[in-house]
Amino acid sequence: MAELSAATQSPSVSSSSSGAEPPAPSGGGSPGACPTLGAKSCGSSCAVHDLIFWRDVKKTGFVFGTTLIVLLSLAAFSVISVVSYLILALLSVTISFRVYKSVIQAVQKSEEGHPFKAYLDLDITLSSEAFHNYMNAAMVHVNRALKLIIRLFLVEDLVDSLKLAVFMWLMTYVGAVFNGITLLILGELLVFSVPIVYEKYKTQIDHYVGIARDQTKSIVEKIQAKLPGIAKKKAE
Repeated sequence: MAELSAATQSPSVSSSSSGAEPPAPSGGGSPGACPTLGAKSCGSSCAVHDLIFWRDVKKTGFVFGTTLIVLLSLAAFSVISVVSYLILALLSVTISFRVYKSVIQAVQKSEEGHPFKAYLDLDITLSSEAFHNYMNAAMVHVNRALKLIIRLFLVEDLVDSLKLAVFMWLMTYVGAVFNGITLLILGELLVFSVPIVYEKYKTQIDHYVGIARDQTKSIVEKIQAKLPGIAKKKAE
């Protein structure tokens, strides 16, 4: 009888234990891991982060050097000339390597096949699902930008619209000194230098940025207090 009662109680015990601890979802992971749906976007953002922070010096140096040479070429030549020279240089390398491997195979009488066969067999087609995911992600940023533009130009917040006006006024002086390519070159230099400098001197930079932020905030609050309608809107 004891064995029979134990046998009848065991299913209830196992069912209660299974109900108390439901299985973890398959998409879960550690807190720092990327979610299943956003794994590709997380991987790309991590790759960009490692690139601008010089985690791999050779890879970052190659990307930085290549883009800087392209921008300097665009500053000296037209876009059509730069693109044409880049395509000619790439074709010169691939055609020379293809002919070289063909000659080596003919001399050695080997049948290794096409030297770029591994790359030719790669599946680079973009699925409709991936395309829609990219479009949805882009539409989020587009809608956010449109909302911000409408809010600034229709003066929802007077202080923010004045900030935009002052910034655009300063940009007129910048545009009189630099052209677009020069700004892109300066932007690339800043992208590949500022993050690593900030990482090295983070404490000192945060201290001075905090002081400047507090002073700017106090000035903005004083301006908002003197402008009509701003204080009432904040109180609501």
